[in-house]
This record gives sequence, structure tokens and C-alpha cells, in this order.
Amino acid sequence: MKKEITIKNQVGELERVNQFIEEIGEELGLDFEMRMNLNLVMEEMVSNVIFYAYPEGTQANIELQAKSDGKELTFVLSDGGKAFDPTLKDDADPDVNPIDREIGGMGIYIVKNIMNKVSYQRLEGKNLLTMTKKI
Repeated sequence: MKKEITIKNQVGELERVNQFIEEIGEELGLDFEMRMNLNLVMEEMVSNVIFYAYPEGTQANIELQAKSDGKELTFVLSDGGKAFDPTLKDDADPDVNPIDREIGGMGIYIVKNIMNKVSYQRLEGKNLLTMTKKI
């Protein structure tokens, strides 16, 4: 299986990402919990790109590719925004009261705990975040 979607860097596009994940889940026969976890991961990472990768008012495309060999499901999130490696960010401490916690960090913490592998590279002016889950 190999699929791809291109969206605009607008919050309303998260609905299309959700549908994309649902289609993949159906095609691969993933259970409800796995689909919900994958939706959470993609919503976190795509929304980070939407909110932080580009100067306000800039319109750009975000690409999300998915491929599976039946044992693993790999997503590659690609954008041309400013360079940012989320894997270098310190994990948020889940034991700290949310009121006392600094803003940021929980998204990548969630992603690292749901996915089996998360890696980043900057290639030809693009951020490439690769996230793999054993299925």
C-alpha cells in the first residue's frame, strides 16, 4: 500500500488528514485504537507545521505520504517551512501538572510514545519527518 495527500497549511485541512488516516486504517484493517492513535499523531505533527513552520499569512503545501508492507506503516510528513527537528526537543514531563508545564513538547512526546521510530532530516530545503508504526 502506498498513498499520498497534499494539503494547504490551514487548520481546516486537518479534516482531510483525518479522512486520509481513516482510509489507510480501513485498507489495512487496523483496529479502532490504532486508528485513533495514528490520527492523534498526525494531527499533532501536521498542526505543528500549520502553526509554526511558516510566517503568518504564508500559503504553502504540506505533503503526507504513507506506505506499508503489511508489517509496518510508515508516514513521511514533508514541508518547505523553516528547519525544525522535533526529535531534538526535550520530552515534556508527563508527571508535571499541565498548569505548571511550559507550552510545547507534549506533541512530540506523544508521537515518540505511539510510534516505534521517529526520525527527521532536512533535504533540499524541506523538513522530512518519518514516523513508523509496527502493525
